[in-house]
Amino acid sequence: MVEKHSIEVENKRKSRSWGRVLLVLLIGAAVIAASVLTILKTLDHFKKRSGGHKANMVKKYADALEVALQFFDVQKSGKLENNRIGWRGDSALEDGKEQGLDLSKGMYDAGDLIKFGFPMAFTATILSWAILEYGDQMEEIKQLDHAQQSLKWITDYLINAHPSPFLLYVQVGDPELDHNCWQRPERMTEKRPVIEVNASFPGSDVAAETAAAMASASLVFKKLNSSYSDFLLMHAQQLFTFADTYRGSYSVSSSQAQKFYNSTGYGDELLWAAAWLYHATADESYLNYATKMNGQEFGNWGNPTWFSWDDKHAGVQVLLSRIIMIGAKEMSTEENLELQMYRETAEAFMCQLLPDSPTATSSRTPNGLIWILKWNPLQYSVASAFLAILFSDYMVASHTTTLYCYGKFYSPDDLRNFAISQADYVLGQNPMEMSFLVGYGVKYPEYVHHRGSSIPVDSNNGCRDGFTWLYSKSPNPNVAIGALVGGPMFNETYADSRTDTDQAEPTTYNSALIVGLLSALVSNSLVAESFT
Repeated sequence: MVEKHSIEVENKRKSRSWGRVLLVLLIGAAVIAASVLTILKTLDHFKKRSGGHKANMVKKYADALEVALQFFDVQKSGKLENNRIGWRGDSALEDGKEQGLDLSKGMYDAGDLIKFGFPMAFTATILSWAILEYGDQMEEIKQLDHAQQSLKWITDYLINAHPSPFLLYVQVGDPELDHNCWQRPERMTEKRPVIEVNASFPGSDVAAETAAAMASASLVFKKLNSSYSDFLLMHAQQLFTFADTYRGSYSVSSSQAQKFYNSTGYGDELLWAAAWLYHATADESYLNYATKMNGQEFGNWGNPTWFSWDDKHAGVQVLLSRIIMIGAKEMSTEENLELQMYRETAEAFMCQLLPDSPTATSSRTPNGLIWILKWNPLQYSVASAFLAILFSDYMVASHTTTLYCYGKFYSPDDLRNFAISQADYVLGQNPMEMSFLVGYGVKYPEYVHHRGSSIPVDSNNGCRDGFTWLYSKSPNPNVAIGALVGGPMFNETYADSRTDTDQAEPTTYNSALIVGLLSALVSNSLVAESFT
């Protein structure tokens, strides 16, 4: 019995030993499998980020970017250089002459022939941001030079529009006169008065936005033309001082602004300008201005809003998040806490964009397009996508693997996929099977609300008789290549009608935003680690 018991004990001991060995082997196998899975995921993520997959998608975005950049040439005012648009010629050569200034350059903002300084400066700021973050991708497909030239065409104008520290010309042309005419810019004959802001009639919003444009552009040209960059930075600093010292909205100072580009406040522009000046100078006073001094009052912390030519809050929040995510220098705990408020609000904005997030916005069409207003709805779709892809790349660059949205976690690729969904919708993956980027794809708008595009080059029509072309049943004789039109209605229909300004009118700021988005998608690579 003792011997039998000993044998049973020994057998159980051996059984337990083999069990332990088997358990160790199973655990080891699981660890190896998990490691392999992690490696595969990492390789797949790297492959995605380095542009190693879906080469046809990359080409699609590259082709679309080449088209989109041409709209800036369509919109140029002044004596044209290296003109790529055969149906465009010199125009508005006398702008600013009565003031002893050369305001001939710049760009018409949309389908009309007015140069509105507020949205034009925003166009320059966004175009600068796109170049700073994704200039390498632009260069890969030989589009960087075009982007830089378009930016300089605007900043040359903005420099001339700021002849003294507390004076800024913010508009050229009378909108009432202009909207009573339908003519090519090359044939304009009506008077083109200018509007200014100054110490007595302030415009903190437009002055600060122009400061942001100058500061961001100074970074673009820093290595290309250091003296020009320094000149831009000087103007940016002067304009910021002007905007902050003489606070007031240009919409109050100018009744015309209330009708066409009414500003809903200037606090966001002051923060926007300060953030860009901090990046351009590394001067802590600008960061202090945006955080300790004015963050609580103007930062809109905890209350995400939609990014546009008028509301810069979401842009400020993403741009300042960049500092703590991939910034190059250490900051005090107090500054980090205040910057964290910007980052948390930026994250809340991102959570709104993700379609299956607990806080996902309902402001989207049945097929997923962000849709806020019936006038120029694509501005908000593309602006949201541009900020989403920036934040996604900031996450990757800072090794931030997850975004927390009220109980659910998301990856940088979730944000990137959202941005792709918006870009693809714009480029033709929509119920209308139409590209809203004119000149891209097999089907795009043919009746764009755009004077120069709608009138034949050899037409002798003047101011009033040109309306024949507005109401013509024929497609536009000149393709406004690169124009991103207003876009579809909420029910995902599009009336390709020249008289529908909500849907059929393009804008330069739409173009700047789509250029930024497409540049980010060209090669699926990361943002620049540093602007300097």
